[in-house]
Amino acid sequence: MADRGAIIDVSPRISARIAVFPGDTPPTREVAFDMKRGDAITLSALRTTVHCGAHADAPSHYSRDGRTIDAQPLELYWGECEVVRVRAHARADARAPASSITRVSRADLDVDGGWVPSTQRLLIATGSYPNADEWTANFLGLEPTFVDWLAASGVRLVGVDTPSVDTADSKDLPAHARFYAGDVAIIEGLVLAGVAAGKYELCALPLALEGFDGSPVRAVLRQL
Repeated sequence: MADRGAIIDVSPRISARIAVFPGDTPPTREVAFDMKRGDAITLSALRTTVHCGAHADAPSHYSRDGRTIDAQPLELYWGECEVVRVRAHARADARAPASSITRVSRADLDVDGGWVPSTQRLLIATGSYPNADEWTANFLGLEPTFVDWLAASGVRLVGVDTPSVDTADSKDLPAHARFYAGDVAIIEGLVLAGVAAGKYELCALPLALEGFDGSPVRAVLRQL
């Protein structure tokens, strides 16, 4: 069998250091039994937001009528994907104190003018949230009209390297609303800094958490 390439982990490490949205629940580990203390086994519990690190948003996260994460089709999260990058000028503007670019449009992608998505899954490397352990509100969101265009182009899942597809200060969440309108799935919090643009196989399955509005994922890529 031909070698399909090494697995590339695009998930941040989950620890007490990882940043979560202000007001959300950071991860803590509660140890009930520990072999280092002489117990027969080590047994611990995790308490954290389901929107920690790399995670899948359920439609119920941004629409009262949306599906919960256990009802999401699993095929959305496993299969061929394309990684694209945001142009350097847009990334630099995003970090400036008075940025004129706060949301990514099609024109901000580092692709040729005739580019259209070639797969149903698209991962967008904005470069605007470089450290998962350090909260910054200066990350880029997505333009709602860009989300509409992606949905019309056949995209069924979009992943980003930021905590949200909307900007940190957004209250009405217009990008989320367009994701819901187009029934396009969302993965947030990916680590794409060292990933070259191109085609990959994505595997980022959410847990079957009944009734929940999201789930952490262990997102990995394998180059095709």
